[in-house]
Amino acid sequence: MSVTDRFPKSAPDEGSYEANTTPWPNELRVFKAEGRIEVDFSDGKSFVLPAEYLRVESPSAEVMGHGGPATKKVVSGRRHVKIVTVEPVGNYAIRIVFDDKHDTGIYSWSYLHELGETQTERWAEYQAALLYYGLSRDP
Repeated sequence: MSVTDRFPKSAPDEGSYEANTTPWPNELRVFKAEGRIEVDFSDGKSFVLPAEYLRVESPSAEVMGHGGPATKKVVSGRRHVKIVTVEPVGNYAIRIVFDDKHDTGIYSWSYLHELGETQTERWAEYQAALLYYGLSRDP
């Protein structure tokens, strides 16, 4: 297993709003070929986030819509999506570029942590939505 990109620990400045309210990533590892991101947070929690999960839960307007949770779209056909690159966005987030050309989601540290914490529930809801709408994870 080879790590293709590695983001080193980068703690917020003392007094930053992020310093006390959001678990901070100690390390973020990107496995492009395997299609996943692994992230270790300052609260001791670690998460393995598959590319497909990150893609279908993208915080972009394309997925989330403009009107809150009620307008969230079900993104199908992304079972084999891969990560092309991950770019830092300031000190608070990353932007993930996927091989399906999707690149508009900004994943804040707090959102990545939330995705990890709620992965089981979100994935079950996603699979139920696919079934409900007659959609598939396959392209």
